[in-house]
Amino acid sequence: MKHTRALVTAALLAALLTASKYLLDGLPNIELVSLLVILYTLEFPRLAAPAVYTYVFLYGLLNGFGVWWFPQLYLWAVLMLLTRLLRGLTAPLAWALVSGIFGLCYGALYAVYYALLNGPAAGLAWWVSGAPFDLLHGAGNFLAALLLFRPMRTGLRRVKAAMGFDGRVG
Repeated sequence: MKHTRALVTAALLAALLTASKYLLDGLPNIELVSLLVILYTLEFPRLAAPAVYTYVFLYGLLNGFGVWWFPQLYLWAVLMLLTRLLRGLTAPLAWALVSGIFGLCYGALYAVYYALLNGPAAGLAWWVSGAPFDLLHGAGNFLAALLLFRPMRTGLRRVKAAMGFDGRVG
């Protein structure tokens, strides 16, 4: 029963990531995915990776598995790892800074892939041309986390308790 509950929960978390992405898709680089990845890693540490990579797969299915898709395979792992390392942080402002910095660095992390694929000049060109979007992404992530970290974490904790997760499964 615990494994079924974990599987269904991971699927629902992935669906929430996907829905949040598409609900805000009309806004340039404004998203809740980063905040949700942080929260999932904190509240459902064993389910975060399955949920995130189900979302990444769905994102590819819905948008096509183009060259742009492959960095998704490591970008979210970076954020999950960073969150695990900083899991002792409790202040929403601290998590807002983490999320904002991740948004600022998103283009640079993407540029690594383009540099490996097409050479350092291509990676640098990708990063520089996307800098205004990275600034917006960082600001959006910061504000989203600052405003929503506490209520969303409280909500996830309530869901976790209602579902009977004891901390070992997820």
